[in-house]
Amino acid sequence: MQQMQNIYDIAIIGAGAVGCAIARELSRYELTVAVLEKNLDVSGETSGRNSAVVHAGFNNEPGSLMAKLCVKGNQGFEKVCRELDVPYKKTGKLLVAFDDADMAALQNIIRTGEKNGCKGLRAVSREEAQSMAPNVGGVGGMLSPETAIFDPFIYCIAMAENAVENGVHFFLEHEVTAIRTGPDGGFTVQAGEDTFSCRYLVNCAGLYADRISEMAGVSGYKLYPCRGEYYILDKIADEYLNIPVYPVPRPGIGGLGVHLTPTVHGNIIIGPSAEYISERDDYSCTAQTMDKLFREARQLLPVLERKHIIGNYAGIRPKQAPPEEGGFRDFVIREEPSRPSLINLIGIESPGLTASVPIAEMVRDILTQRMDLKERPDYIAERRGILRFRDQTPERQAELIAQDPEYGEIVCRCQKVTRREIRQAIENPLGARSLSAIKYRAWATTGRCNGGYCLARIVDMLVREYGMDPAAITYREKGSEMFAGTVK
Repeated sequence: MQQMQNIYDIAIIGAGAVGCAIARELSRYELTVAVLEKNLDVSGETSGRNSAVVHAGFNNEPGSLMAKLCVKGNQGFEKVCRELDVPYKKTGKLLVAFDDADMAALQNIIRTGEKNGCKGLRAVSREEAQSMAPNVGGVGGMLSPETAIFDPFIYCIAMAENAVENGVHFFLEHEVTAIRTGPDGGFTVQAGEDTFSCRYLVNCAGLYADRISEMAGVSGYKLYPCRGEYYILDKIADEYLNIPVYPVPRPGIGGLGVHLTPTVHGNIIIGPSAEYISERDDYSCTAQTMDKLFREARQLLPVLERKHIIGNYAGIRPKQAPPEEGGFRDFVIREEPSRPSLINLIGIESPGLTASVPIAEMVRDILTQRMDLKERPDYIAERRGILRFRDQTPERQAELIAQDPEYGEIVCRCQKVTRREIRQAIENPLGARSLSAIKYRAWATTGRCNGGYCLARIVDMLVREYGMDPAAITYREKGSEMFAGTVK
């Protein structure tokens, strides 16, 4: 098969939150930009497997990129979500202290946060903590009023779709296998069955950023995968918890400790754990860790019962700090002196999602020193997502059904998702057709029945109306095919 030659000003490797944010930022300018992603959709790894929290920035070392970019990202996050039609809710966050040592540690956290520019951090008494989260224990705590929750899937999707609308090309299912220096100082990249030439290469490969860097000729980076496991609870957030609740962090672990986070969809997330592992794609959930998660979660929220659990998942952080060190090392975001056309982003773990837009602006500023970036007069800043039928008034629902009868057919009973919404998810601008791509756009299959009712109906649409071979339908990535054959 003859390979396709694609020539771009800039190639971005990786379509997580940071890669998508960079793509959107660069789409403001008269540039040709390609995004190369090995998965069948955006946000397939770390960006889609986390706590869905917009962090305030009080846990990061003062003066670090992590701190600077997190605080800046937090302060601009609501505006970006409003532009891109991303579900967002400023809930605040409560750090819970269980003893006097925790209360003393909170004073240090407040001082750190104030140095970083966080707003409104303050200690709260047991009584005030109980008024914010009546079902939570502890002897007191700290309030972070600027913390928020959002939908990380829609966030990445919206960034990517807005970038596409402004001319960026996304190449899904294009895993990078080789990188060579081009004759003009740029790079030639082999991805999937295609070859791409670019003047500048932006490495946002997340868990594999160190390996991509080495492919591009810059060695010396080493990432250590650290897995966090989570539970998903039923829609009980309104009843039991409406603010993220964290324990006071303890030193030496790879994360912030097991916490409880309500989601914008009404569920509660328990997690994550923090365990260094040897494989970068081992998303297993283990019985021992999950049992520990639940026990620790009940210390924070004693009313929890196992009947509330409807699912689980795991995410992996790309940590620069090895297991024997633990904790956090700062982001690496730089143009490599030995390869001036390569911009490396290494170790972008939490709070990378919160910081994604400022990170994108930092990459833009690096490129500005090398290129004459001219703003596009026709840049489109806003993007509208799928209209949620269940969120409309009865009058508006009746109008929608009159306009399009597909709004009158409920495909997902748990989440009240209509056939029209499923169709919009299937026909998304990125062309992603996995079941998870449909799930995260329309929010079908995410209820208590886990797709028991709607999955067959979605598959029927894919086969009968979109001509997909049932054997080619995947849940998420290659290797997750849903069907092995047919039966009578």
